[in-house]
Amino acid sequence: GPTEGLGKIIQRFPQKDWEDTPFPQGIELFCQPGGWQLSKERKQPTFFVVVLTDIDSERHYCSCLTFYEAEINLQVRDLQQGTKIQEEGTKEIEGEEESGLIQPAEVFAPKSLVLVSRLDYPEIFRACLGLIYTVYVDSLNVSLETLIANLCSCLVPASGGSQ
Repeated sequence: GPTEGLGKIIQRFPQKDWEDTPFPQGIELFCQPGGWQLSKERKQPTFFVVVLTDIDSERHYCSCLTFYEAEINLQVRDLQQGTKIQEEGTKEIEGEEESGLIQPAEVFAPKSLVLVSRLDYPEIFRACLGLIYTVYVDSLNVSLETLIANLCSCLVPASGGSQ
């Protein structure tokens, strides 16, 4: 089938817009400028920044960390088409037996973490996204909501000051 799809927002923090900070509409289009494409191999994470300008000429710096995750849902056989997976690791298709073990995921889908700010601190945002990525990928015993709330409550130093 086609290997290109559309992005969608799975989770966002805060869940509702803040009074003075509306959520940029269509941000998923900017996370994958080349399109949302599946890959046969796991690619290294990439980081880039996109600057969006709203109707009031306000700049929003969108720092984006994209990584590839095994897409397990594409590996599941459709049982309604007569495929039966047996415990021995062989599959039986309408009476015919085919040898073959269930393979690990052979398709990887892009997933992006995005940090939107009016401030231009790409290296700080890269470090923040790297921390969130590490907690997510390593399944550490830390709530993503708590981690992101702590990051959002950090005071940002004045321009030219210490980071």
